[in-house]
Amino acid sequence: MNSRREFLKRAAAGAAGAAILGAGGTASARETHKVPPGGLGLLYDATLCVGCKACVAACKEANGNPPEFNTVDHLWDTPLDTSGYTFNIIKMYRNGTMETKDAETNGYSFMKVSCLHCADPSCVSACPVSAMTKDPATGIVKYNPDKCIGCRYCVAACPFGIPKYQFDDPFGRIGKCELCRHRHKDGHYSACAEVCPTGATLFGSTADLLAEAKRRLALKPGEKTTYPRGRLGEAKAPGVTWREEPDQSYEGTVGNYQQHIYGETEYGGTQVLKLSAVPFEKVGMPKLPPYSSAATSETIQHTLYGGLVMPVAVLGALAWVAKRNVKPEAEEGDRS
Repeated sequence: MNSRREFLKRAAAGAAGAAILGAGGTASARETHKVPPGGLGLLYDATLCVGCKACVAACKEANGNPPEFNTVDHLWDTPLDTSGYTFNIIKMYRNGTMETKDAETNGYSFMKVSCLHCADPSCVSACPVSAMTKDPATGIVKYNPDKCIGCRYCVAACPFGIPKYQFDDPFGRIGKCELCRHRHKDGHYSACAEVCPTGATLFGSTADLLAEAKRRLALKPGEKTTYPRGRLGEAKAPGVTWREEPDQSYEGTVGNYQQHIYGETEYGGTQVLKLSAVPFEKVGMPKLPPYSSAATSETIQHTLYGGLVMPVAVLGALAWVAKRNVKPEAEEGDRS
C-alpha cells in the first residue's frame, strides 16, 4: 500500500512536470489586467461620511431588495453586513471613548463596504459559466442570473467577501453591487452617490476619481477646499447620457488622511477607491498584494491543462496502476 501511495505521488508530480514542459517549460503568471480607460467607479471618503446610511437605503430601493432584520422588533432595516439582498453597507470603527471622529485612538470612523469592481476580478475568473463578467468598456463586474448554476465559486474567490448567495431563492442567485448599471439607460448613476448628502460617495470615471483622491491627499489637514457631490466629471459610458444636475459642490475642511488611496494598487487595482483617516486594516479593509490571484490561478490552470497534457498524464498513470493490479488468468487458476 505504501509503495502504491508513493507511486501515485510521483506520478502526480511527474504529470505536473510534463504539463509544464508541454507548455514551454515555464509557469510564470500572466500579467494582472488593468482598469479599462473608460472604467467607471466610486470614490469613498470616510472623513466626509456621517454614517447616515442614506446610501444603504437608496441601494435597497434602486435594486428592489427587501429589508433585513437583526433585531427583535423588526422596525428598522438593520443588516450587519452585505448579503444577497444588501449590496452596500456602512460599517463603524470604534475605539476607547469615541470622542473624536476619524481618530484612531478614542475615536470613531466609518467605512463603506460594497463591490470594488476589481481590474482583474477573481469572481469572473472563477465562474465556470460566465455568469460573472467584466464589461470591457465600463469595467463594471456584471452578474447574469440566467447563466448562474449556483456553484458559489465567486463567493469563495473574492478576497473582499462581496458576492453573496441568496439561499432562500429556489433557483439560486448571487447578490452584489453592479454600480446600478440598470439605471444608466435612464441617465441615473449609482444611487449611493446620488443621495449622499456630503459627497462621501462620489461617482465618476476611475481616472477622474483617482486624480481627485490624489488632490485631497496633497492638501494639508485643516485647510479649506471644495468637495464635489454626486457625479464627478463627464464619466462617459457607451450609449449613456447622464441627466443634467446643478453644481452640488461645497466648501469643507480637509481631514487628516492616511497617505494612501485604497484600491489604487490593491489586488492589481480596483475601480472603487477609498480614503480614510484611520488605517485601512483597522476599518476592515484587507491588506492585499498589488496583483490579482486570478493572474496566478489562470496561469497554473492553463499550464497544466493546455493541450490536455495533465489529463493525459494522469489518466496514463491511473491506467498503469489498474493494469498492474489485474491478475493473469493462469495465476488466478493456480490460486484456486
